[in-house]
Amino acid sequence: MILLLLYVAIFVAAFMIVHFVVDRMMQHADFTSLKTVTFGDESAVTPNRIASVVSVVTIFLIWGAFTGSKITPFHMPGPFIGDTSFTYTAEDANGDKADATVTVRVHSIDEKPDAPESGTNNGFAKDDADTMAAWRSGLIRVLQNDEGEDLKIVAIDGQPVMPGDTVRVADGEVNLTAKGSLNFTPNKGLQMEPIWLPAPEAVWNRFWEIASDGYQNFTLLEHLGFSLLRVLAGFVAGSLIGIPLGYAMGLSGWFRGWFDPIVEFMRPVPPLALIPLVIIWFGIWETGKIILLFLAALWIMTIAARAGVSGVNITKIHAAYSLGASRWQIMRYVIVPNSLPEIFTGARVAMGVCWGTVVAAELVAAQKGAGMMIIAASKFQLTDIVIMGIILIGIIGYGIDILMRKAEAWLVPWKGRS
Repeated sequence: MILLLLYVAIFVAAFMIVHFVVDRMMQHADFTSLKTVTFGDESAVTPNRIASVVSVVTIFLIWGAFTGSKITPFHMPGPFIGDTSFTYTAEDANGDKADATVTVRVHSIDEKPDAPESGTNNGFAKDDADTMAAWRSGLIRVLQNDEGEDLKIVAIDGQPVMPGDTVRVADGEVNLTAKGSLNFTPNKGLQMEPIWLPAPEAVWNRFWEIASDGYQNFTLLEHLGFSLLRVLAGFVAGSLIGIPLGYAMGLSGWFRGWFDPIVEFMRPVPPLALIPLVIIWFGIWETGKIILLFLAALWIMTIAARAGVSGVNITKIHAAYSLGASRWQIMRYVIVPNSLPEIFTGARVAMGVCWGTVVAAELVAAQKGAGMMIIAASKFQLTDIVIMGIILIGIIGYGIDILMRKAEAWLVPWKGRS
C-alpha cells in the first residue's frame, strides 16, 4: 500500500509539473497543435517522452529507496541494527517475583557477531544475552538460566502478559509463547529484505558476473540466444500455417465453418495448460518446447489473418473487378496488401505471447535458456539472478516489438490510409 501511494503521489506531482510548467515552456506549432478536436483522435496522442523518462526513473528510485540502495539519495526506514534490551518479570511457585534484563545484538544477515555481555543480579531471575539477524525473529529461553521451579513470566517491561500475548518494546516486539519462552522480533522497518528484493546495484553486479563467467555451464548470450531461437522457430511455424489458414477462413465459407469451432475453442486455452499434453505427445526436449510455442502463435496468427481478410473494404474489390481484375489479381493486389496491417498486429501479439511462454516451456528439462536460468536461480533463492532474467526478458521483448513496428512501417506504409 505504501509503495502504491508513493507511486501515485510521484505520478501526480510529475504530471502537474510537466503539464503546467514544461509543456507551456516548450509549446511548438505542428499539425497536431492546429487540430481543433483532439479528444478521441489517436493521431493527436503521442507519447510524452518526459513522462517515459520520469516513469523509469521513478521505478528505480522507489526500488532503491525500499532496498537501501547506494544509488538513491533517500531511503525508507531500514531494519533495526544494534544492541537493544528489555526486562521481564518472573514469578516462582511461592508468588515471589524477580526482574531480569535480556540484551539482544541485532546484526546484518552476513555478519556473525558475539553475543553482548549480560549483567548480573542477585534474584532468582538471571540476565540473558543473545544475537539475532535483522528481519528475523528468535526464541529466547530465559527461564533456563533462572533459579527455582515452576517459574513463569508475568510481565515484560512492566506490562502484564499472558501466554500468547505480544508486547511492544523499545526496538521490536516480544511474544510470550505457550511454553513460557520469549520470541523477540526486532523492528523490520520499511525496507525489503535482500532475499525478497535486492538493491539495483546487486542486480547490476550479478549481470556483469554472469555476462563474464556464465551460469550453469553456459554464457549469458547462449541462454538468451537459445530462448530467442526457440521463440523464432515456434513463431515462424505458427505463422506459416496460421496465415494461410486465416486467409482460407476469410475467403471460403466451407473453411470458415470447418475450422472456426477449432480455432475459437483453442484460442482461449492458455499455452501453459498445454504443457502436460505436449510433454506426453512430444517429449521433454526441443521438439516439445517448439511445439508449445507453435501452438501459442498459431491461433493468434490465424485470427489475425482472418480478420485482415474480412476487414478489406468491399468497395476496393468492386473497383478492382470493374477494372477487369482476375481473382488472383484481387487476391494479390487488394486482399493481401489490405490485410497486412491486421497480420502485423497479430504478429506483434503472437511474438509477445511466445516470448512470455518460453519461460514456461523451459521449465521442463532445459539445459540452457532465459527461463531455465530463472527457474534454476529461484531454487537457490538467488533473487538477484531472477530479477536480472526478468529485466532481460522484458528488454528483449520490448526490442522485438520495436523491430516489428519498424518492419511494419517499412513494409506496410499504407496502414491507416483509405
